[in-house]
Amino acid sequence: MIKKVTILALSLSLFSSCVSKKIYTDLEDKYANLKKEHRQLSDDNQSLSEAKTKLENDLNKLQKAYDDAIKERDQLTTELAATKANLDNLKASYKALEENSSASIAANSKKNRELLAQLEAKEQALAAESDRLNKLQKELESGSKRVAELETIIANKDAAMTKLKDAISKALTNFEGKGLTVEQRDGKVYISMENKLLFNSGSWSVGSEGRKAVQQLGSVLADNPDIDILIEGHTDNVPYKGNAQLSGNWDLSTKRATAIVNILRENTSINPENLTAAGRGEYAPIASNDSAEGKAKNRRIEVILTPKLDEISKLLNDI
Repeated sequence: MIKKVTILALSLSLFSSCVSKKIYTDLEDKYANLKKEHRQLSDDNQSLSEAKTKLENDLNKLQKAYDDAIKERDQLTTELAATKANLDNLKASYKALEENSSASIAANSKKNRELLAQLEAKEQALAAESDRLNKLQKELESGSKRVAELETIIANKDAAMTKLKDAISKALTNFEGKGLTVEQRDGKVYISMENKLLFNSGSWSVGSEGRKAVQQLGSVLADNPDIDILIEGHTDNVPYKGNAQLSGNWDLSTKRATAIVNILRENTSINPENLTAAGRGEYAPIASNDSAEGKAKNRRIEVILTPKLDEISKLLNDI
């Protein structure tokens, strides 16, 4: 993302001297929006990383406190056993000296009372430590449960995206080798369709073959309402000069992305709130524009499917 923003910034500076003020202003606005989106994504990623780190640190502290409590409980148990042994020995001595002088009996009785008091104190301390240990254990179990829930949600999201990717690949199998690819990375699914499948040169009207592909994609997306759908239009670096209605490649890429959105909206089972159209112009190439083959790959529509993270956000807020 940083690389994209940097390229856009350089492009703005290079083009500022040779394009009209309106185009330059539009580019500046879109550049600002990209920077804002980048900052938002960076902030979201940082928040998730900090929340995970905090939870792991809390779990480590609870584990240490739990281990210390176990150690202290064991020590108290040992001391209690030793005290009981001493008490038994004193009782035996008391019995043996029972017929001796009254002074010896009185001293032994005092010592016996002191040991009984110590024993009672040790028992109370052991009971208190056991309560604290139980509390720490519950906190540790609760923290571990929240981590497990978070890991389960993330794993389920990944599994759902893998299932979605497989369903899309199956639905679009007839278009393999026609400029269409489906892949999964970073928890998202990317569907890339080269313009040769969708549009004629310089046009944003979708052909019959491309419309069929988009409609079949829409039939899968309709069964997955918890997915955000971003449609990005991309061009090569050849300046657009075809239609006076368009200001350039960026405008063309936006209209092409919007054309795909409009086809998907024909499927009433797709929530329009999940759809976003964006034009990237020539500023996000996936191949070199120095060859005809590279330019063909750069002229494309990318459909980016992202799982909604409401459950993860709620769980992090509860931590």
